[in-house]
Amino acid sequence: MGHFFEIIAILVAAVFTVWLFRRLNLPAILAYLVAGTIVGEHGLSLAGHSLNYEHFAELGIVFLLFTLGLEFSLPKLMAMRHLVMGVGSKQVGISLLIFLIIGLFFGFEIESALVIGGVLALSSTAIVIRQLNESGSIKRKSGQISVAVLLFQDIAVVPLLIIIPFLSGTGDSSMLVALLFALLKGVFVVGLLLSAGKWVLPTIFNQVALVRTDELFVLTTLFVTLFAAGLTQFFGLSMALGAFLAGMMLGESQYKYQLEADIRPFRDILLGLFFVTVGMKLDPVLLFTQPGKIVLLVVSFMLIKILIIRFLAVKAGESKKDAWASAFMLAQMGEFGFVLISLAATVGVLSPKVTSILLGVGIISMAITPYMIKNSRKWSVALAYDSKQDDSDEQINISSKKLSNHVVICGFGRVGQTVSRFLKQEKIDFVAIDIDPIRVNESREAGENILFGSARQTEVLAAANLSQAKLVVISYGAAEQSLDVVQKVRSISKNVQILVRTRNDDSLVTLKEAGANEVVPESLEGSLMLVSQVLNLSGVPFSRIVRRVQAERKNHYHRLHGFYPGVDTNMSAEAIERLEFVHPTLLPDDAWANGKTIAELDLERRRVEILAVRRDQEEFSDLNSDFVLHAQDTIVLQGKPRRVERVERYLQEGE
Repeated sequence: MGHFFEIIAILVAAVFTVWLFRRLNLPAILAYLVAGTIVGEHGLSLAGHSLNYEHFAELGIVFLLFTLGLEFSLPKLMAMRHLVMGVGSKQVGISLLIFLIIGLFFGFEIESALVIGGVLALSSTAIVIRQLNESGSIKRKSGQISVAVLLFQDIAVVPLLIIIPFLSGTGDSSMLVALLFALLKGVFVVGLLLSAGKWVLPTIFNQVALVRTDELFVLTTLFVTLFAAGLTQFFGLSMALGAFLAGMMLGESQYKYQLEADIRPFRDILLGLFFVTVGMKLDPVLLFTQPGKIVLLVVSFMLIKILIIRFLAVKAGESKKDAWASAFMLAQMGEFGFVLISLAATVGVLSPKVTSILLGVGIISMAITPYMIKNSRKWSVALAYDSKQDDSDEQINISSKKLSNHVVICGFGRVGQTVSRFLKQEKIDFVAIDIDPIRVNESREAGENILFGSARQTEVLAAANLSQAKLVVISYGAAEQSLDVVQKVRSISKNVQILVRTRNDDSLVTLKEAGANEVVPESLEGSLMLVSQVLNLSGVPFSRIVRRVQAERKNHYHRLHGFYPGVDTNMSAEAIERLEFVHPTLLPDDAWANGKTIAELDLERRRVEILAVRRDQEEFSDLNSDFVLHAQDTIVLQGKPRRVERVERYLQEGE
């Protein structure tokens, strides 16, 4: 029962801290570390006594390295080799060397100093990539520099994982021999696994895929990952190295995405357990008894990394602004740093006190990372202070300042570009806004009036002279993104017309309530165009087709909102509840509505409409208020599901 209560304590602490940290927009990794501190020997001492969790937690790192191997792409590495080798490799080497020298200066053994240098040289791939994706900065030059550096750092983890187990109990001369021996064994194991990956694994997974059994595919994935990890461990190397090689072998296969999806649940759970076990090693007393030392270490190592990355990026030919921005993004310690700390502590290279201090430094640096990434652009512009440099990311087309009574196009993809072509034919001025730097550069070179940036930012909308515009066209298609832009535009200008393109009518009402004047759902407009062609080919006069289409648009696609629901709909319950259904109901002989006129039913008050009435194989669609319902009539109702249900009962029972 002791094991059971320890697991419950870990789960309760993890659930609460992850919930709290995500509400505060802090990384989940920090939540797991704090949860481990709470339940560990230095906290409430609720776990870690009767069960050794580290053996299970190590599997989280195994699966993490496997997915990293799946993402490791040699073509991607070659495409970014200028930044990866010119900035990434030098950043890791120089940072490791500087921190190694500082460690030796403060009296650490060379083994401990080497581990500390490797730990502090790495940055957080998980946090940085996530923040860049959420902010849209990953497409900027500074984001590309950051990704290139992170890519090399991820590669550098592998040799560090090989080296650390050989550092324990070795002198300077024997350490070199051990490292050389480890390198030879590493080359042999890599060659063995790569050969197996080329000649054996494709055949295995082809046969497994033919069986079409999900469980067998998952089991095979787990077997391959753990077998490769066990093989490297057998040769005295890190299990994570074998998992990385297994992932890399399968990264170019057609099963890559299925493999990643299968392994993710195991990875996330066990990786969370790993960070919990790391947190158990943290002594929070050090954070309170030596706060000055901890803060000084955080500021010092982050400042050193910032200066190194900024220097290398500028030397590689990047602008000062992008160099500063990427440096701020990569200043923290990374999740692989915790992996190295745990490994070094396990083999006795780092003492418990140094381990706790490094963990505290890492946690604090990662906690402030989202704030630093959010403000990196602003800080980098202020520090660059070079008015002559070409700032392509922030460059504003001056001509847009002079525009008035123009159209602002938010999103310059295929739809936005189509709109712009018709505006140019009518000689209507416009300015487009897009966050894809390649698209912006190509459009500018072609003479388009376009700004780089996010339409959700007030400064970018001001650069487009929104206050003088007559119309804003939002062409994204994604309702959530469009809603943010509508709210931002409406907060700046109360009078400008807003036209929104959406993929369907799920959020039509929400967008209108937010301030959109017109919402054009692609699916409904596509239906109208298809209907126009059908009616035209069926011989209906073109003038009548135009009148019907115009009437439907004027009525805000009212009749197109309703549809007959099927059992195979992929929409969520919330989406279904927002839409209107078309539902036929039969009036039996004893129905309350028999003999009543449509006016007497007063269904408008119940916000449900009668589209048509079928009677004796005849359909009546142009209904007036005096139309009388008879027994055995089939009434076609349109409205939201619950309202239709209530009206159906009302017609039957009169309540």
